[in-house]
Amino acid sequence: MDTIGVVGAGQMGAGIAQTLAQNHYRVLLSDIDLAAAEKGKATIEKGLARLVAKDKLAAADAEATLGRIEPVADLAPMADASMVIEAAIENEAIKKSIFESIGTVLAEDAILASNTSSIPITRMANWAPDPARFIGLHFFNPVPVMGLVEVIAGLATSDDTIARTRALGESLGKHVVEVRDAPGFVVNRVLMPMLNEAVFALGEGTATVADIDAACRLGLNHPMGPLQLADFIGLDTCLEIVRVLLNSTGDPKYRPAPLLVQYVEAGWLGRKAGRGFYDYAGEEPVPTR
Repeated sequence: MDTIGVVGAGQMGAGIAQTLAQNHYRVLLSDIDLAAAEKGKATIEKGLARLVAKDKLAAADAEATLGRIEPVADLAPMADASMVIEAAIENEAIKKSIFESIGTVLAEDAILASNTSSIPITRMANWAPDPARFIGLHFFNPVPVMGLVEVIAGLATSDDTIARTRALGESLGKHVVEVRDAPGFVVNRVLMPMLNEAVFALGEGTATVADIDAACRLGLNHPMGPLQLADFIGLDTCLEIVRVLLNSTGDPKYRPAPLLVQYVEAGWLGRKAGRGFYDYAGEEPVPTR
């Protein structure tokens, strides 16, 4: 059984770990400490239990999936992994620290991949032990459900690394798109300006939260409105991505909406915080303004 390391046991890391384990990979799941890694596995267990309750997954398969996920206290066990996927917060300083730590244990032929949604791969490759074995592997939330993964090669990424990473994505049942290393790649380059513009419209009083989302759902045939989607992604993550786009391109069209900045400063980060553009206190989200 091939072993994959996942660094970061939050929403994205747990989703990646679950998807790998459901596809018969052994997963080493780490975070800032063992308790955080175990919390990530507990989140996976709850999600699998819901699938079992809805008859979407057999109880035996759920148990087998959990059995393939091992929370670890530090990065040392990652020496056994053929690939290590970093899934930490979208912050370059944190990612740099993780890459430098992984570099001390990464096997000589193992790939180091980042789940970054916007930070340039070529730049981050400078912090990896071998830029030829460094690549972007961008999953989408919720990972077990979303069918796409972006594979992003930096200038130094080898053809072998690209081929092996594509093969991993396809083995998970994902549609793989290869993307040039450009700010925001494809999806977030297109998506984030739309979400940001929706926040501009809200801040300017163009329409209410509910009406902006209804207009985009029905007028664009989207399954979710942009403000609800921003809440789902996390407003802090959206803000970080928009800032990366602005800083990487210098193009003012990526300037963050002031209301987005205010919500993040208030700690209204969306669904994970219980409040964003919607209030998640009840069973159904309610627009906050």
